[in-house]
Amino acid sequence: MGKLVIVGTVAFDAIETPFGKTDKILGGAGTFIGLAASNFNVDSAVVSVVGGDFPQEYLDLMSNKNIDVSGIEIVKDGKTFFWSGRYHNDMNSRDTLATELNVLADFEPVVPDNYKDAEVVMLGNLHPLTQMSVLNQMTTKPKMVILDTMNFWMDCALEDLHNTIKHIDVITINDEEARQLTGEYSLVVAARKIHEMGPKYVVIKKGEHGALLFHDDSVFFAPALPLEEVFDPTGAGDTFAGGFAGYLAKTGDYSFENLKTAVIYGSTLASFCVEKFGTERMENLKTEEVHRRLEQFKSLTQFDIELT
Repeated sequence: MGKLVIVGTVAFDAIETPFGKTDKILGGAGTFIGLAASNFNVDSAVVSVVGGDFPQEYLDLMSNKNIDVSGIEIVKDGKTFFWSGRYHNDMNSRDTLATELNVLADFEPVVPDNYKDAEVVMLGNLHPLTQMSVLNQMTTKPKMVILDTMNFWMDCALEDLHNTIKHIDVITINDEEARQLTGEYSLVVAARKIHEMGPKYVVIKKGEHGALLFHDDSVFFAPALPLEEVFDPTGAGDTFAGGFAGYLAKTGDYSFENLKTAVIYGSTLASFCVEKFGTERMENLKTEEVHRRLEQFKSLTQFDIELT
């Protein structure tokens, strides 16, 4: 079992959906990734920054999930990163109501010494220079580097993003971002162009329509499980990434065949995340629940056909 380093925001969110609204609750990419990866009992550490207003109980929650929090800097006189958003009725589009960078504005990640030899590095959605600084701190070359990014960095830090992408193995982005990054509408052509930028594998997330995994000329598709209720999509993509990275760190197998299974695990965990607001569902997730849902995924896609 390998070590896993996760860099990403640990934050407060305030969310409004057609099903209700919350006050400030636990959020952030690093949080969702860490909670998802904890389902594999991997040796993981979250590298992030919070303010003095961040409750100890949230840090304890992560520690109790065997997530090393020594890489989370606490700026005593600072305030934690805060994001607020309102989702539309389709739950796919949203309006950002507030973004307060606070301590994140001056964040310089420091990887704990005992994780600088981690086999898997998960670079959550942050400035590409911040992501690159984590890679520069690793004392041995990771066996798998996974990067998540978004259109904001394509708009304001494209050159830095291109430079960072050269050093990674897997990129996870959504379909809109893949098209923006490459200027191609076809996701097959977009994936091929992203391959040429550096990544060996390309994962394109399509929300409620599943995810695509590309490697050279091979393509794998994982559906999203049809759910009766979706309360809050916040963190679903990060939960997917955490499940994906956690499974790879657990198995130590970085072949295309095993990445297929990692995509299924990521999709499975993401399907739980959206059932409650914030991290609530992921905090109390049981192994047997995950296994039952994996069986549902299997039955969703497995069939026999006789060609005549």
